[in-house]
Amino acid sequence: MDTFLDFRYFFVRKVIFVKYAKAFVIMPGGYGTLDEFTEAINLIQTERIAKFPVILFGKEYWKGMLDWLRNTVLKNGSISREDLDIFTVVDNPKEAVTVIKKFYKQKR
Repeated sequence: MDTFLDFRYFFVRKVIFVKYAKAFVIMPGGYGTLDEFTEAINLIQTERIAKFPVILFGKEYWKGMLDWLRNTVLKNGSISREDLDIFTVVDNPKEAVTVIKKFYKQKR
């Protein structure tokens, strides 16, 4: 069964998107992608939602952002070392599936 959901406000779509997600696999993208990624990791970091797999796909694409997070944001004390463990970076679909399966196997 397919269900079509239409949202008048973007923030409502994001809330529903995160609330019912079992995992996020985030492909290379622009501002909207970064917005959804940071929204998810912020909600997990602040324990507003339960942890679930957040996966960045494409190590080379995300390298600059990851370097900035480690070398600037972490060093500045704006996040903790553990906050970098909220998400995983992979290069192929099998790795993403493995991360998701491992997460839910450990939750049992």
